[in-house]
Amino acid sequence: MKKTRKRLTACGWFWLTYIGSMVLLSWVLYALFAPNTAHARRNHHEKWYQQAWCSEHNGRTEVVLADRTRCDCLTSSHAIEFDFADKWEEAIGQSLYYSLQTGKKAGIVLILEKPKDMRYWIRLNSVILNDGLDIDTWMIGPGNNK
Repeated sequence: MKKTRKRLTACGWFWLTYIGSMVLLSWVLYALFAPNTAHARRNHHEKWYQQAWCSEHNGRTEVVLADRTRCDCLTSSHAIEFDFADKWEEAIGQSLYYSLQTGKKAGIVLILEKPKDMRYWIRLNSVILNDGLDIDTWMIGPGNNK
C-alpha cells in the first residue's frame, strides 16, 4: 500500500500561521506585562533612602572607590551598604568589601518597608552575631516599628 502525503491547502497554511503567531504574541505580551515578583513594587527607590539617611549622618552617597565600585554611603567612620530587607544576605558581603576598600568600619542600613520585613532584620543580625562579623547595622523605612 502506498502512503500519500496530504498537502496543506491555502486555508490550512493560514490557520497554522495564524495560531503560531497568536502563541508567539501571547508569550511576548506575557513577558512584557506579567508582574515580576522578584522586583516587587517598592515604596521608594533605594537611592531615596540612601540620600535621606546619609545626609542625616553627614555622609557622602555613591562614593566611587579605587576599583570603580560604588559605596552607597561613606561617613567619617563607616562604609555603608543599603539594601531592601529581602536582600539582607547581599548586604553582608558588600559592606565587608566596602570596608576592606576604604579602611572604615562596615555598616548596613536595612530598608524595612513592611512590618513583616522585621524577620530579615533578625536574620541579618543573627548571622552577624553568630559569625562574629564586625558590622554595625541600622534600619530605616516604614516597616521599622521602633
